Amino acid sequence: MNHRPEPFEILPGAATSPVILHVPHSSRVIPESVRRGISLSDRALDRELDHITDSHTAEIAAAAAAASAVTPWRFVNGLSRLVVDPERFPDEREEMLAVGMGAVYTHSTHRERLRPEGFDVRPLLDRYFHPYAEAMTRAVEDRLQAAGRAVIIDVHSYPTEPLPYELHGEGSRPPICLGTDPFHTPPALLAAAEKAFEGFGGTGLDSPFAGTYVPLEYYGKDDRVGALMVEIRRDTYMSEPGGPAGPGLAALAAALTELVDEPAT
Repeated sequence: MNHRPEPFEILPGAATSPVILHVPHSSRVIPESVRRGISLSDRALDRELDHITDSHTAEIAAAAAAASAVTPWRFVNGLSRLVVDPERFPDEREEMLAVGMGAVYTHSTHRERLRPEGFDVRPLLDRYFHPYAEAMTRAVEDRLQAAGRAVIIDVHSYPTEPLPYELHGEGSRPPICLGTDPFHTPPALLAAAEKAFEGFGGTGLDSPFAGTYVPLEYYGKDDRVGALMVEIRRDTYMSEPGGPAGPGLAALAAALTELVDEPAT
């Protein structure tokens, strides 16, 4: 593991692009100081990372950005979501607290104890969660100032079969799940995503995962901030649970390029 891993990376795009490709869950990196607070054995942790990591999504986003007519900005989490999950609410609003997977996970995908009883999550929130949220807020602010609007496209993946932690795992699991928000997902953006990904066997809305990520400063307040979550079922591009990518990766990147170019042109 890296001794001094970067918490996140902001990769500049075109000055006029409103698009931020957000990749929050692609990394397996856990700083040693954080690893010491995780109860799992090394073998069990590797297994957990296989299941919880959105493997290769950073590669999909990078390839899409490289091929775009107007290069989007990219905000890429350099750390595993087992450090902190930047897309959770940091308080009681987070429904995943019910299974021990709030902003700092205390339980695993298989509902095993990840951190000790009584673990103090505040140092991790202060060190990693809040700076990430502040940087993402600034990134959106920069796009609003430069382009007059911001479009956050979240790039995720999810397993073919539901895992025990999923609160809504009984729903449909289409090849591409599009997570939406009634305030921040404009119809044109959703239609563009449905068109871009129509060749993968079908898209679905908000199942098994729903919603979008918008920094709290703008959430539900500023409709200049558009957002859409793209959840890619892993069997479309990789060997599960944590194996190598296959030929589907290039096709998905091309579809994401089409989506990125729609709001940027």
